[in-house]
Amino acid sequence: MPRWIAHLDMDAFYASVELLRYPELRGRPVVVGGRRAHQPEVQPDGTRRYALLRDYAGRGVATTSTYEARALGVHSAMGLMKAAALAPDAVLLPADFDEYRRYSRLFKAAVAEVAPVIENRGIDEIYIDLTTLIETEGIEDDPPLDPLLRAKTVAQQIKDRVRTATGLSCSIGITPNKLLSKIASELDKPDGLTLLTHADVPLRIWPLPPRRINGIGPKAAARLDAMGIRTIGELAASDPLQLTDEFGANYAAWLLDAANGRDERPVETHSEPRSISRETTFERDLHPRQDREQLGTIFTGLCERVADDLARRGYTAKTIAVKLRQDDFKIVTRALTLPAHTQDARAIRQAAGQCLKKCPLDRRLRLLGVRADALCRVEDLPAEGAMEDAQLDLPLAENP
Repeated sequence: MPRWIAHLDMDAFYASVELLRYPELRGRPVVVGGRRAHQPEVQPDGTRRYALLRDYAGRGVATTSTYEARALGVHSAMGLMKAAALAPDAVLLPADFDEYRRYSRLFKAAVAEVAPVIENRGIDEIYIDLTTLIETEGIEDDPPLDPLLRAKTVAQQIKDRVRTATGLSCSIGITPNKLLSKIASELDKPDGLTLLTHADVPLRIWPLPPRRINGIGPKAAARLDAMGIRTIGELAASDPLQLTDEFGANYAAWLLDAANGRDERPVETHSEPRSISRETTFERDLHPRQDREQLGTIFTGLCERVADDLARRGYTAKTIAVKLRQDDFKIVTRALTLPAHTQDARAIRQAAGQCLKKCPLDRRLRLLGVRADALCRVEDLPAEGAMEDAQLDLPLAENP
């Protein structure tokens, strides 16, 4: 039986959620990523006054942007100061992750009503195995419906359900595997519906640059470019020995498989997280001693949010780590393994404080983060009371 795998990607998700709240901004360049201070102000006449990128000062980054802002060169993870130079008249809105998570739950529930075999890939994208739906529905019709037509019908049903549930559009790519579907969902954005078979790979996939393959990063792409490989098609036809010499046997074999559209990975309906973390980038560099009180409040807040995340998702952690990015962009990490698992905020704060004591604190900081590793579900803990044991014998750490 052939496989029919879909990749669904919400269109400019965070920005689109904001446009539901502020419909008068439709058609304008909008960037999400400002501070809470950038919340729109309601004027006496009932209209709203919005912050503009031209007035921004700081080191924040764009979380996302509308397609109008993207047309001006503004993209996610771009510094807001750089974005302001490209699109000074773009509206700047603060991110509201609670609202984005709510809409994420809504669109995934809507998809599950049509196709329940779903792999969650984040807040705004999922993989869906449509094989059973497409290969069984319509068979009894006379004549039987063509599988491509059934695939298009099911995909449109999903898109319609998502729009009804959320008011938002999404783009769907349907192909024989996850790798091709990830690429296909980007080909006709926004509000796209793209169906590809292996026969379509030479025409639709091979002309694209290698970076469009999920798993080929900027460094690998640069090395391919240096080898004269500038399209996926050129990669598909490249010499395996040359690739092996450049990248090693395993990655070279994967590159050739990916370029030729081969991917046997199943849609995983359940996966365990490897870690849970929270971090924040400061608007200005903070000194560990001169800004000790402010850093201490932020640090404790990060630990509490990690503890909340663990409890909400039903996990405990045995290893706690901290991450610092200094003003010279050097990243420092330290970790501590506890005697037993915990999800207690105080125990996490104490362990993270112990880690912090092992870090060099002689430079200003750009970023501070706390991470929980070695996760275990609460119901899988080896012995009753393990979480309480983890709170013992940890001296209270000083504020950073």
